[in-house]
Amino acid sequence: MKWENQTIVSEFLLLGLPIELEQQNLFYSLFLVMYLTTVLGNLIIIILIRLDSHLHTPMYLFLSNLSFSDLCFSSVTIPKLLQNMQSQVPSIPYEGCLTQMYFFLFFGDLESFLLVAMAYDRYVAICFPLHYTTIMSPQLCLALLALSWVLTTFHAMLHTLLMARLSFCADNVIPHFFCDMSALLKLACSDTQVNELVIFVMGGLILVIPFLLISMSYVRIISSILKVPSAKGIRKAFSTCGSHLTVVSLFYGTIIGLYLCPSTNNSTIKDTVMAMMYTVVTPMLNPFIYSLRNRDMKGALGRVFCKRKTLSFS
Repeated sequence: MKWENQTIVSEFLLLGLPIELEQQNLFYSLFLVMYLTTVLGNLIIIILIRLDSHLHTPMYLFLSNLSFSDLCFSSVTIPKLLQNMQSQVPSIPYEGCLTQMYFFLFFGDLESFLLVAMAYDRYVAICFPLHYTTIMSPQLCLALLALSWVLTTFHAMLHTLLMARLSFCADNVIPHFFCDMSALLKLACSDTQVNELVIFVMGGLILVIPFLLISMSYVRIISSILKVPSAKGIRKAFSTCGSHLTVVSLFYGTIIGLYLCPSTNNSTIKDTVMAMMYTVVTPMLNPFIYSLRNRDMKGALGRVFCKRKTLSFS
């Protein structure tokens, strides 16, 4: 198989969302508010963790990286979607499409690894509380973060290079609101078997294994809590695990359904709705689920505001 780029098309047309013309402005306002909420919520988390020394712990180190990943993950697709909703010709250059695909994969994969790191942190904190400081050392935390960034870079680059070798001849209409990898494969006029094989194999490594590790961590957490019954502790633990697993299921479930089965005949509307769930809804909900309902985050917010008031009066 030749690895030369025979691309004829210079741009792609993004069909966007299946929305009636009279409802365009309504949905534009809705997505704009959701995006601004995502940006504001995740920025608040990052700034609070940076400013408050009480939050300089492994859990909040991972959380700040997750918030940064969510912010960027949403920013890869939503601004372009909003722009195209107001444009007569919703196009994106060929190079811009590959760039969007790369960063979409990068921040999506990064979130997957960060969720694993956070689950492991909670597992150590609950199951080995006396050894937590020793196990979750700064060196281990930085190593986990570095490994996450390196692996996501490799995975995103691999898929982007494989996509760049394909030929796109006549059809340049993508029935999606962003440059989705599976949608691009359907437009290619050259053999895509290698791409689909790599999607399936790497998808198992990048998505399924982290999902199983998270599930195993929380099974161990729940079993550990049940061994020492405490009504208050059980309620708190189940509340935390329930919220986390809800977002994990939402994030992983939709991605696994879409990308581990690239040849299935899912409807375009179904694909679009599933993609909206993990590109828009999940990054917006994460700040509320992981942080804004957290006592430590609320305490940090109060301390930061009190400190600013004190400085303003002095």
